[in-house]
Amino acid sequence: MRPTLRSLAAASLLVTGVTARSAAQQSSFATLVARVTDRIRAVPGAEAAVSYRDLATGDSLDIGADVDFHAASTMKIPVMLEVLRAAEAGRLQLDQGILLVNQFHSIVDGSPYSLDAGEDSDSSMYARVGQRVPVRELLERMIVRSSNLATNALIALVGADRANATAHALGASRIRVLRGVEDGKAYAAGMNNTTTSADLAILLLRIERNEALSAESARLMREILLRQEFNDEIPAGVPKGTPVAHKTGSITATLHDAAIIYPSGRPPYVLVVLTRKIPSDTTARALIADISRLVWTHATTPAVVGAR
Repeated sequence: MRPTLRSLAAASLLVTGVTARSAAQQSSFATLVARVTDRIRAVPGAEAAVSYRDLATGDSLDIGADVDFHAASTMKIPVMLEVLRAAEAGRLQLDQGILLVNQFHSIVDGSPYSLDAGEDSDSSMYARVGQRVPVRELLERMIVRSSNLATNALIALVGADRANATAHALGASRIRVLRGVEDGKAYAAGMNNTTTSADLAILLLRIERNEALSAESARLMREILLRQEFNDEIPAGVPKGTPVAHKTGSITATLHDAAIIYPSGRPPYVLVVLTRKIPSDTTARALIADISRLVWTHATTPAVVGAR
């Protein structure tokens, strides 16, 4: 049986994967773990998972990192990976236009459903229905504005099963990409896209290291992630102007952010924070931003960075 955050709450919120190479790093990590876990526990009823990977030191930290969460829009990361891999393989062209429609089919029984522009963070895409839209533009809108319509169009193009298989092949073995967005029958049946913080961290690490895609495609993916327009979570916890390539995700009482952070003068680090059972988006955003701030303070401490 898979563990849950609730059943493992007594075990320091399932703190695992801690590595540190010097006394200074060990002390800093102990402080980081204590502060992050205390911050999570300060929100009544909250459940959270955190994965931190530092490319400067090779250090890592996991809290609840193997617990499954509803993926929300973080599933757009493996979808984007699969679209770019399909382009590399010649199965599609990024500049080819595809007919944008607003009718999709439930994975439960094949019945049709449509998306509501009023429920989409990028309602402007609905004005393009009936037109041919370049794949490149759909990728941009899927990430930068988290367009659900663009997401479903791309999933229809490459297949959720392929996106899922790509993520697994890259080492993200627990992530599950089953369907497009707003498939109400699938949601009611519990057939949801899920992820863990560790799996998202794996994908972001491999993107940053050019291990998931060619160098050119990986650069394009990072550039699009850097243009994300929703920046109230992880980016809010780092100094203004710090580049952050990331993807947020939210549904009712659930808020996530998965990011590559680029401090000046040193290699980047990856941070993923998943939260649920927090009814207030304001409270959840503050929690993620505070965890990001704590990790930034740890990651940019000279004693930690210098102890390689």
